[in-house]
Amino acid sequence: MNGGSLGMRSGSYGSLLQNQIQQQQQLQNGGAVQTTPLPPPPPGYVIGRKPTKMFKEKESLLYWICKFAGRKRVGMLLLCIISAAVFLWVLYVGKGDAREGVVGRPAFGYDESSYREPLDEYQMKNSSPVMSKNIAYRMKNSSPVISESVAQPPPPPPPPPPRHPCENFVLPPPPADKKRTGPRPCPVCYLPVEEAVALMPKDPSPSPVLKNLTYVYEENLTKVDSFGGSEFGGYPTLEQRANSYDIRESMTVHCGFVKGTKPGRQTGFNLDDSDLFEMEQCHGVVVASAIFANYDVLQQPKNISDAAKENVCFYMFVDEETETYLKKFDDLDNNKRVGLWRIVVVHNLPYNDARRNGKVPKLLLHRMFPNARYSLWIDGKLELVVDPYQILERFLWRKNASFAISRHYRRFDVFKEAEANKAAAKYDNASIDFQIEFYKSEGLTPYSEAKLPITSDVPEGCVIVREHIPISNLFTCLWFNEVDRFTSRDQLSFSTVRDKIRAKTNWTVNMFLDCERRNFVVQGYHNDVVRPPLVGLAVEPPPSVNKLPVWQLQPPPPPAAAEISTTSFLTSPVPRFPAKRSRDRRSGSRHHRKVVAGAKAIDSSY
Repeated sequence: MNGGSLGMRSGSYGSLLQNQIQQQQQLQNGGAVQTTPLPPPPPGYVIGRKPTKMFKEKESLLYWICKFAGRKRVGMLLLCIISAAVFLWVLYVGKGDAREGVVGRPAFGYDESSYREPLDEYQMKNSSPVMSKNIAYRMKNSSPVISESVAQPPPPPPPPPPRHPCENFVLPPPPADKKRTGPRPCPVCYLPVEEAVALMPKDPSPSPVLKNLTYVYEENLTKVDSFGGSEFGGYPTLEQRANSYDIRESMTVHCGFVKGTKPGRQTGFNLDDSDLFEMEQCHGVVVASAIFANYDVLQQPKNISDAAKENVCFYMFVDEETETYLKKFDDLDNNKRVGLWRIVVVHNLPYNDARRNGKVPKLLLHRMFPNARYSLWIDGKLELVVDPYQILERFLWRKNASFAISRHYRRFDVFKEAEANKAAAKYDNASIDFQIEFYKSEGLTPYSEAKLPITSDVPEGCVIVREHIPISNLFTCLWFNEVDRFTSRDQLSFSTVRDKIRAKTNWTVNMFLDCERRNFVVQGYHNDVVRPPLVGLAVEPPPSVNKLPVWQLQPPPPPAAAEISTTSFLTSPVPRFPAKRSRDRRSGSRHHRKVVAGAKAIDSSY
């Protein structure tokens, strides 16, 4: 390609035609025109090609438009026509978007550069360097497009959770039976066993404040302030007692078994290694009871599901005396089993009082079964007639509780409970008075409606349903310490421990009706072969209480005939003190009952 060809290409064919016309005009006017020779045209090109017909038509149309557009009326007309056309086009585009349901498309047209599909990670990685820069620039400079889309209807609300089958259950009124005035069971709504097992929580319940609980170990015990305690539970001072109620995230407290490295091994309340090994293998639910001094008749659980028989641990703690009786009358086999119960023989009992020995498994099951999640304690005189999973679902899982106990069927006040214990010779009167006076000095007041939602200060402690978490374990540890320091009547110390922990946390106890307790346990008979002696323990007052006398407790006199439980039928009312009106006296019973001296008529309500 040479320079001439470049010059020829840079000029337009229209300009060449115009130069020829000018030259002809100059020749006609007689002027001399100096012409510059043009380069030869390319092959096949015809010099002086006329403009096409389409070109002439375009020029004529443009001429007329320019001629008349300058006029005022014609210009306004053209402007209106163009505006109407634009309006109709926009309206048509908007209706099309609405019909097609395009979301994210602009209502007034859209720009392809701002409405692109997002690039995935694979495209970013596998693109060329130049393409990557273009992609990055495009993503950086792209602006969000504000679009107008048709409002979609709100999604339908989620279906409500399934209602609990017992949600609408209402406790019926007690039957009107004037011949039966004592406490009785009431209906309870239980779930089927399969449904109850399915509702078992997968994770432990939260433990408020307290997360880590450890226990005191003392090989050489020292009694500092000479106030309560024992070789089994230790001798915590009053200062240590006060600190144990200051709930913290990590705590170390007295909780029985203070000697030895493992509960049940050289600690008092000793257990065989084979029994300790089996107890450690219980990882789910444990049902436990105890009979000491051959005081009660062994009761076999009833209505137990196959799931509970396979997965729930049933343990009965006995002493050597009771073991001898079971081998003779209850067919205790070599596998240490009587029916569902695995019999565990306890050696070296820490106390002379059988009732006080029974408080060890009752309140310290979490120490004896370190891997169990839930426990159900029932006194040795009781017969379990409902599946354990149904009881746990009804009183723990349904209520989101970690500790459940029934309230006393009639008494709600600790002071009245103390008087009833003294009237029935449950313990030495002086020891009961001393314990109540000590609690009064700490602020104990009679129960009233001002304590609601707390419904009672007195439990019926023969059944305890609990989950083994740090806060509930602390509660039973401190409750046992009160029993070890004062009298063995745990009903007197229950509310003090509960209220002190409740003051520091939001944790409390589910106290259900006594008639509901009577629905799943039935009271059996005591053995009248051996009556355990009520041995008083020496209790001295604390240094902070100066007005209380110092005494040495003596064994109480033998109980009156009316206080001794027998299996004979009572055919006439038993005289009581103080005397009540005839309508308040208890009628004869065809069943075994313990007669309590000085008690009022039993309320027939639930």
